[in-house]
Amino acid sequence: MKSILFVCLGNICRSPMAEGILRFKTDAQGLKIKIDSAGTESIHVGENPDPRATQTAKEHGVDISRLVARQINRNDFDAFDLILVAEAHVYNEVIRISRHESDKKKVDFIMNLIHPDSNKAVPDPYYGGMDGFEKVYDMLDKVCDAIIVKVEKK
Repeated sequence: MKSILFVCLGNICRSPMAEGILRFKTDAQGLKIKIDSAGTESIHVGENPDPRATQTAKEHGVDISRLVARQINRNDFDAFDLILVAEAHVYNEVIRISRHESDKKKVDFIMNLIHPDSNKAVPDPYYGGMDGFEKVYDMLDKVCDAIIVKVEKK
């Protein structure tokens, strides 16, 4: 696994937190992985992450303040080995833009890395309070640890 793309709806909460956490952990381990994030919707393209996501990450020593939201596109299937989605709606949108079966095989739910075949969602914290962002951070932190273990084994 040399490249991972995290995808949520708007690319301002879940996926940039996942990107930031994994980048922080791979840098600390000296691992070389291409990491990015995107959203299925275009509404937040060009924006920085939600201030609550930025604050939550910062409280854990992870700086995501300079990330900029973008929308997933078909070229991402060529650029990334693994595309991890936050929930079923996002999964369906990513599958919809895929070109063929090999594209579809690259797509999986983020939480399947620690709960195989569960297709468990990472809840969208956008409409809630800070506690939702903390819960999502903790979930993503565990997933990123699992990714590090997988990468180190290869």
